[in-house]
Amino acid sequence: MRIGYAAGAFDLFHVGHLNLLRHAKQHCDLLVAGVVSDEMLRQVKGIEPVIPTAERAEIVSQIRFVDDVHIETSPSKLDAWQDVGFTHFFKGDDWRGTEKGRLLEEQFAAVGVEVVYFPYTMHTSSTALRRALEALTGPAPAAEATLAP
Repeated sequence: MRIGYAAGAFDLFHVGHLNLLRHAKQHCDLLVAGVVSDEMLRQVKGIEPVIPTAERAEIVSQIRFVDDVHIETSPSKLDAWQDVGFTHFFKGDDWRGTEKGRLLEEQFAAVGVEVVYFPYTMHTSSTALRRALEALTGPAPAAEATLAP
């Protein structure tokens, strides 16, 4: 049985996320979507998620291509592999040939997991959506100072 794993923040869900999950499901019998937790997004990417982990997991779980959801609470994809036991790891081809991509391929090759790349959806991304929202609403306010009574 081919168990696939496609991980992402899935914050500000868009067609690129849908494309990744659709392509992934076409290449496996069971697809598990890894949803990176709020804490990991802050720690690894330095971003504040717009949609909380539980809500992102609920949204992704309702996509017909997704059979199960795994919340990632560790920055290591090998930890996710130990938890889920997938045989195939799916990623956008923007990672192909990068240092991070090569490291991922090496780590997974050592445990028999195949890394499969799919075309990255160039015209949209969560980063682009964040920029568009900021342009419409202005920069996110800094933490408000408490006023003394």
